[in-house]
Amino acid sequence: MNIIIVDDDKLVCSALKTILESEPDFHVPAMGHNGNEAISLYKSHHPDLILMDIRMGELTGIDAGESILKEFPDAKILYLTTFADNEYIVKALRIGAKGYLLKQNFESIIPAIKAVSSGQNVFGDEIVSKLPNMSWSSKPSLSGYNLTDRELDIISNVAEGLSNKEIANLLFLSEGTVRNYISTILEKLNLRDRTQLAIFYYKHQS
Repeated sequence: MNIIIVDDDKLVCSALKTILESEPDFHVPAMGHNGNEAISLYKSHHPDLILMDIRMGELTGIDAGESILKEFPDAKILYLTTFADNEYIVKALRIGAKGYLLKQNFESIIPAIKAVSSGQNVFGDEIVSKLPNMSWSSKPSLSGYNLTDRELDIISNVAEGLSNKEIANLLFLSEGTVRNYISTILEKLNLRDRTQLAIFYYKHQS
């Protein structure tokens, strides 16, 4: 797997390269240090994944990611940053980033890259726990997914962090019925679990 690293700290880039290339299937063909270089390197190398910081000179990682995804919608972008700012998290979700990790959780970088490579979205526990408390501009646009009104209610409650029992009490359903609804929803949306469902919900905020 070819991975481009972009971080304005050259020592961080070198350390990440060493960590990643300790994996036999990981290769880092190039590294960049700002958003403009991220765009250029992506166009030159078409990597399997780009591991990128957010706050960088010239152009932020978010702006660079948005530019890359407009031209290459299938690009896999994984953010690795020290900042858990709500604004950055919301923007990363909206542009279609595959993940958002904090640098202090360095041990999760390789598992996260493997998960993204297999088609999953990866947002650290600290990030997911912040989602329900963020300010979103509007309700999500989930048309086109063949979801019923009841399923949409279930999804929004899962995204708010409610348990099956709490959802059941709120919607006057049994816990078993809620579990069945969630299983059906996950199958419809081709998602793995409740965490991915919550991320899906917030990614579709318009």
